[in-house]
Amino acid sequence: MALTGPAAPAPRAAQAFEALRIVVAILILIHGVYRLTTGGVAIFGVWLDSIGFPFGYGWATAVTLYELAGPALMLTRRWTSLAALGHAGILTLGLILVHLPAGWFVVGAGRNGVEYSVLLLASLLAIAWVYWPGRRPDC
Repeated sequence: MALTGPAAPAPRAAQAFEALRIVVAILILIHGVYRLTTGGVAIFGVWLDSIGFPFGYGWATAVTLYELAGPALMLTRRWTSLAALGHAGILTLGLILVHLPAGWFVVGAGRNGVEYSVLLLASLLAIAWVYWPGRRPDC
């Protein structure tokens, strides 16, 4: 079996990216809503302060608001690439600060590792690439 087979049919590939965009946006939105509604912004801010970020609560608030606004932009296909790249930046920082020290695996052979973050990061970068202005024929 060759690693390079025929490409996915264009209509199906487009539908798959639409589904990916929607699912990723909803996952990020849920993260922000949960933090906002459970008092997690303050906890996140204290943690950021504890690792040396100045204005930890301000950063925690900004990230949380971005986790609410960015997915709304992605869901409505407005500035989708920029929203995805912003989330990729936030996610990369979280991957380095939180998940990388725990190793690769999220569950099973480890706990809280980077594998889920890598998947989300790859998805966000793919979404940014597909929706970059001029990349799509209908843009």
